[in-house]
Amino acid sequence: MRVAVLLYDGFTALDAVGPYEVLCRVPGVTVTMVAERAGRVRTDTGELGLVAERSLDSMARADVLLVPGGGDRGITTTMANTVVLDWIRRIHRGSTWTTSVCTGSLILGAAGLLRGVPATTYWASRPYLADAGALYTPGRFVEAGKILTGAGVSAGIDMGLHLAARLSDERTAQAMQLAVEYDPDPPFDTGSPEKAGPELRQLALKLVADAAR
Repeated sequence: MRVAVLLYDGFTALDAVGPYEVLCRVPGVTVTMVAERAGRVRTDTGELGLVAERSLDSMARADVLLVPGGGDRGITTTMANTVVLDWIRRIHRGSTWTTSVCTGSLILGAAGLLRGVPATTYWASRPYLADAGALYTPGRFVEAGKILTGAGVSAGIDMGLHLAARLSDERTAQAMQLAVEYDPDPPFDTGSPEKAGPELRQLALKLVADAAR
């Protein structure tokens, strides 16, 4: 069972690494980082790079496609990249699961995969799902047929655990939750826009934008 994680310039690190940490130890599952060209790919801040072991040309199929989200620059550029979008469509035709984290759903939408499909995304990007014909649906992750979309950044871990159960069984997924000691107990209760209020929402978006390169 091969999972292909798409990397592109400007992706968000945890969107890719969170699900990776959950899935890479599931028996029978191999997780491979893929990019338009093999090699180092920089995240949205420019301070971190992950290595894509395979190029798009060298991976003709995958059982699971995972598209992470990214900053405005990375998302906008990738949504207009016909080479990447064509590859996503090809992989999707043969995949068992096609998934995204955060604004990665906008990339799936740009590839035409979300028309009429219930989906979620990063809280600030919810209105853009309609542009792709998707039906915004609240939740940490949303399963619609073989398409599985996760909400913002940290929700990729939740989605990864759900996917682990689908690829193996619930017992294995429960064990993986323990293996990564995923037992959230945050010091603040501001993890959703509904809880945070307008001032914190504005500050959160400013911090993200200021860190982007």
